[in-house]
Amino acid sequence: MVRIATYNVEWFDGLFDDEGALLEDGGWSGRYDVTRADQLTALGIVFTALDADAVMVIEAPDDNRTRSTVRALENFARAYGLRARKALLGFRNDTQQEIALLYNPDVFDAVHEPWGEETGKKGTRDAPRFDGVFRFDLDVDASPDLVRWSKPPLEACLTLRETGRDVHLIGVHAKSKAPHGATDAQEVMRLAIENRRKQMAQCIWLRQRVNDHLDRGDSLIVLGDFNDGPGLDEYEKLFGRSGVEIVLGETGQTELYDPHARLAVSRRVGAMPVTARFWIHSEKRYLQALLDYIMVSPDLMEPRPDWRIWHPFDDPVCYETPELREALLTASDHFPVTLDIDL
Repeated sequence: MVRIATYNVEWFDGLFDDEGALLEDGGWSGRYDVTRADQLTALGIVFTALDADAVMVIEAPDDNRTRSTVRALENFARAYGLRARKALLGFRNDTQQEIALLYNPDVFDAVHEPWGEETGKKGTRDAPRFDGVFRFDLDVDASPDLVRWSKPPLEACLTLRETGRDVHLIGVHAKSKAPHGATDAQEVMRLAIENRRKQMAQCIWLRQRVNDHLDRGDSLIVLGDFNDGPGLDEYEKLFGRSGVEIVLGETGQTELYDPHARLAVSRRVGAMPVTARFWIHSEKRYLQALLDYIMVSPDLMEPRPDWRIWHPFDDPVCYETPELREALLTASDHFPVTLDIDL
């Protein structure tokens, strides 16, 4: 049995210096009213409790000419004695929020395995490499949109050391639909629709890659933060479905499975699972949403895997363990999702 997790760590980058050393001090972290030492301590508690064999880290520390994602994450794992102590980075990005994999080298070998053709600025319509350009007409004006990932998904191939079995992972941080920068109601609407259009195109691109893997018969896990879900906002009606539904698979396609996503698709009202909790300053309340998923190919359903959202209030063990409950609230505005599976 192995445990695979996805965890969006809010402004993880702010907890390390340029050498990748942990900043365990009283300076403020990127989280409101949380010091770097407090956030690091909380993250140490959460990662230790997860005890995962592989963690897809969303918003991982920055990688550039002076900073190293791998160095920072491996220092973090060493500091807290994690089994998942080796780090893998795919295509770096310019947002200071990388996508990286922390994994247990005693269980897996792992390599970055990008698929698709490289593109120029004109792009291509057929599942280009994730650091390229995707041509797709979403607004039906006969002029293709040129779509890029601000955070290219991480494609990793995990090989189980014991059996040699390959499992392919795609770590995702899809486009946020929030209308950042809007100054009035009309601008809010315009940016929200534009951002949803880009997010949908990314999910169509991602689904093309999913089809490539499924056509080959690969064991596939797609996991991360989709900034989307069925019924999450009113603009979804303009497009007929959410990006998450596109990636899961539509009529006639081989479908991926995530129980929380399926529940959201089938039940648009009533209690829903959630993976993120944000403070809305203007309304003086918290907004909760289902944004983080672990989707698996049909063959991975055969061993009857078990999903869990480590929510500090909704998960009984998390709630009844005060140290873990408080750590989850301090560590990030997202909560981890895990998959326990016999590979």
